[in-house]
Amino acid sequence: MNRQTDLNILAGTEIFRGLTAEALDEIRRAAFRRRLAKDEVLYHQGDPAATFYVLIVGRLRVTQNTVDGGRITVRYLGAGEMVGYAVLSGAGAHPGTVIAVEDSHLFGWSQESIRQFTGRHPEVAMNAVAALGARYQETQTRLQELSTESVERRIAHTLLRLAHQAGRRTAMGIEIAFPLSRRDVAELAGTTLHTVSRTLSAWEKDGIVMSERRHVIVCRPHALAALDAPAGPL
Repeated sequence: MNRQTDLNILAGTEIFRGLTAEALDEIRRAAFRRRLAKDEVLYHQGDPAATFYVLIVGRLRVTQNTVDGGRITVRYLGAGEMVGYAVLSGAGAHPGTVIAVEDSHLFGWSQESIRQFTGRHPEVAMNAVAALGARYQETQTRLQELSTESVERRIAHTLLRLAHQAGRRTAMGIEIAFPLSRRDVAELAGTTLHTVSRTLSAWEKDGIVMSERRHVIVCRPHALAALDAPAGPL
């Protein structure tokens, strides 16, 4: 990629938003590049939080280990998103494992470089606080969904969120543009594989979604949104 393309990517990320062209160029020069092949691990849960990244191209999956030795999918990350929030928060270790869903390219900076940027550019520090606050709010919203919403609504919300983040329009509807198994949907929605399979099968009969071979197409987004809408007053 050329210099201007790099600067455009950096300018669009949460943490570097609002910086001058000179500041962005300084940050670009301090970055290193990292390439990941499909299924390659960027870092494991528990690894020291020493490097911060911005995803340039590709798709990453964030997973966490469970107390019973299993593994669940927490979220997916797309181009322009930040990776390695633990570096911003000062945590000593990464709370999850990050794996490439497809071939991916990233910018990376050492923890010390990020500290220097926040010292020289107050906007970076303010953006970092805002990004951490947004991630905290997202976590609280997910917890509230798990404790108060029906399973069907959680599944609908999960598919709509992924369609918004990584959807591409096709003749059949909005296709989620990366491999997504029913088990992945179950982990993201906080339910069982059996429940997701039963729900998606019913929605397929109604023409709301299509789901096969790890690909999901939302055929009738408005119908799925109606399922996701909160119930009105009794």
